[in-house]
Amino acid sequence: MRAVLFEQFGGPLRVDVVADPEPPRHGAVVRVEAAGLCRSDWHGWIGHDPDIPSLPHVPGHELAGTVVAVGADVTRWREGDRVTVPFTNACGTCATCATGNHQICDDQRQPGFTHWGAFAELVRLDWADVNLVALPEGMDMASAASLGCRFATAWRAVLQVGRVQAGEWVAVHGCGGVGLSAIMIAAAAGARVVAVDVAPAALEMARAVGAEVAVEAGTDVRDVTGGGAHLSLDAIGHPAAVDASINGLRKHGRHVQVGLLPEPAAVPLDVVITRELALLGSHGLAAHAYPAMLDLVATGRLDPARLITRRIGLDEVPEALSAMSTSSPTGVTVIAP
Repeated sequence: MRAVLFEQFGGPLRVDVVADPEPPRHGAVVRVEAAGLCRSDWHGWIGHDPDIPSLPHVPGHELAGTVVAVGADVTRWREGDRVTVPFTNACGTCATCATGNHQICDDQRQPGFTHWGAFAELVRLDWADVNLVALPEGMDMASAASLGCRFATAWRAVLQVGRVQAGEWVAVHGCGGVGLSAIMIAAAAGARVVAVDVAPAALEMARAVGAEVAVEAGTDVRDVTGGGAHLSLDAIGHPAAVDASINGLRKHGRHVQVGLLPEPAAVPLDVVITRELALLGSHGLAAHAYPAMLDLVATGRLDPARLITRRIGLDEVPEALSAMSTSSPTGVTVIAP
């Protein structure tokens, strides 16, 4: 198969021909028909993620495609099934999985990190019966690919971890793929959304997908909302966004950390104490929790396809991924291998 490879962190990226993957007994091989280009892939390439065990490596963790082979122990899936998958593949048997929290499995696998990923024509996925998600009839592969990380992560961060309520002010710091998804989801839930970013194009898109107010980073969200946000998310992973998110909350507000930080951020604990704030973390969405999200996508209440701004082929991935070192693309870029 053809795949995007790198042989050193931050080093050259290239498309090469490599051996096709084989399914493990509990897993499957999926033909990748669409994959998302995410900043987490950039973090992995740069060397910020300790889960990449060895080099050379194939990145890519958002995907949708068709099952082409399954292992001997797989019972729920067969060749030809149209599927997507969370970026965290859970074992289904550890103590944490037993509580239903597959998104923080004790023995998790992540395509594109713990093993070769989806910037390729084929990808191996572990524990298929636990992790694969059937796509609804009519859902296109490009929309489905964005669900595995950014959209699903935002879904859980806003609705399940953040517990958003209709009429609340929600501040979203960072209007990349996760942030735009969070804006769309919060607005659909009846919240009033403030989008915060440094890029005018990102703020324009934030307005288009549901933000009531869009302001440049550095603006005090408390002034915009008349007292502060009830719920605030750092959707980019930057120390300044962490600080602004927490400081922009009203008393008893909730901060949800979604973006990954290469280095620990300073947290204004004096503000946390005096306003009695809640600091929460959110890490993806378990496969068994997908149906509620997919139902809203299938009925048109949520439309992740609106976030797609660019479609590229596999040969364009090296340039697009390396370009993230100096800029962030507006919206979601989808790869068709």
